[in-house]
Amino acid sequence: MSKRDYYEVLGLDKNASKEEIKKAYRKLSKKYHPDINKEADAADKFKEVKEAYEVLSDDQKRDQYDRFGHTDPNQGFGGFGGDGDFGGFGGFEDIFSTFFGGGSSRRRDPNAPRQGADLQYTMTLTFKEAVFGKETEIEIPREETCDTCHGSGAKPGTQPETCSHCHGSGQINTEQNTPFGKIVNRRVCHYCNGTGKMIKNKCKTCGGTGKVKKRRRINVKIPAGVDDGQQLRVSGQGEPGVNGGPAGDLYVVFHVREHEFFERDGDDIYCEIPITFAQAALGDEIEVPTLHGKVKLKVPAGTQTGTKFRLRGKGVPNVRGYGTGDQHIHVKVITPTKLTDKQKQLLREFSETEGSTPDEHNESFIDKMKKAFKGE
Repeated sequence: MSKRDYYEVLGLDKNASKEEIKKAYRKLSKKYHPDINKEADAADKFKEVKEAYEVLSDDQKRDQYDRFGHTDPNQGFGGFGGDGDFGGFGGFEDIFSTFFGGGSSRRRDPNAPRQGADLQYTMTLTFKEAVFGKETEIEIPREETCDTCHGSGAKPGTQPETCSHCHGSGQINTEQNTPFGKIVNRRVCHYCNGTGKMIKNKCKTCGGTGKVKKRRRINVKIPAGVDDGQQLRVSGQGEPGVNGGPAGDLYVVFHVREHEFFERDGDDIYCEIPITFAQAALGDEIEVPTLHGKVKLKVPAGTQTGTKFRLRGKGVPNVRGYGTGDQHIHVKVITPTKLTDKQKQLLREFSETEGSTPDEHNESFIDKMKKAFKGE
């Protein structure tokens, strides 16, 4: 099944800005996150959105994708079958074998060391845990080398033997003469499953696989400033390697819960603070909550609803260590809904002294309103 266009996955056009890509990713990753969305295809859609964002958010990867799409320009002939293979043929050299009867010397050693598979773990964090980081322990299921046979798969005291069918190569070649020459067809040896070895006396603990399922506890240090959808690579904590190869890596993907008061955009924090009509008109010094504790904020006299204030350095520490973001405060003037008789009388008196039109600070608005009435 062919991959969908990355721009289509995020619901964007090809001229989308980095900010638009980021916002689309945030929205869709929360929508399809498996911890939130319980639909059957939610996990697949989440992976699709994540893959699209990883490409389009990187300038170099995006440029390559815009030019070549999902095709890897560096893959060359290998794109036909993966790892340089042409489906049933053994590779480019075997095409010469097909038509000219030559033999291919290109073989993949089944006993060569290979790196183990990578693992992925999804971790849910609170808003503050993501901002300040934490150290925690997680438990993951993974395959590990069998302690009884030390990974050989053979019963203790015995050793695997070289496969007599493929002679240790892990592959079987069949030849057929045609009018065009000799066809050489290479297949994985089904007697040893491509390992090149036969185990007559299998280890009872692992059943001859050389691996057993275990749950391992791993200590993970989460850096301050991680964001929703980001991931942390824990080197060497994936599946064990094959034939003495290195272990794979563990990728911890973060899902960050929303905060009831604060909103985050990158390293900046946003919030809305309500103030009374009197505070807005006369000015005041108010106490404002931040992620770093409460701070004093001076509200000037005549402050209008929607006025923005910035508290430098009160945002999120940058995950790469490039300083700390700011906190942005939007002021909202609250109109009282329940007034005492005395308050009503005082407002009437104030209204009489104020006049029937807003002050000079809103002249531009008044001009616009007059033009609207005139139909301009």
